Amino acid sequence: MKTAKLVVGILSIVLFVLVGMQSCVAGLGNTVSNNGEVGGSAGLLLAVCLLVAGIVAICTRNGGKGGYVSAGFYIVGGLIGLLCAGSYADLNIWSGLSIFFGILCIVGSRKQQ
Repeated sequence: MKTAKLVVGILSIVLFVLVGMQSCVAGLGNTVSNNGEVGGSAGLLLAVCLLVAGIVAICTRNGGKGGYVSAGFYIVGGLIGLLCAGSYADLNIWSGLSIFFGILCIVGSRKQQ
């Protein structure tokens, strides 16, 4: 599971860039259209959670309680994204992937104990 945590961590850091850029554009679109949605801001929060969780997953892939910390960031970021997506439909995909990464980190941490 060490390899899986490393791969998930690297994917998370790469997704941070993609989700962050998409969220900036979605937030700009929400501002210009003045529709009152917060999908762009929620996407930025998800992107930051992906970055933090990815770094923690990489640093703690050899064991310890860090797997649960990264899983917490993945799941909280995913829930924020799912609840606040609005018309930013891609955020639902990124949020689901984040929750999946969180579950994978929990399973990986359980197997290492």
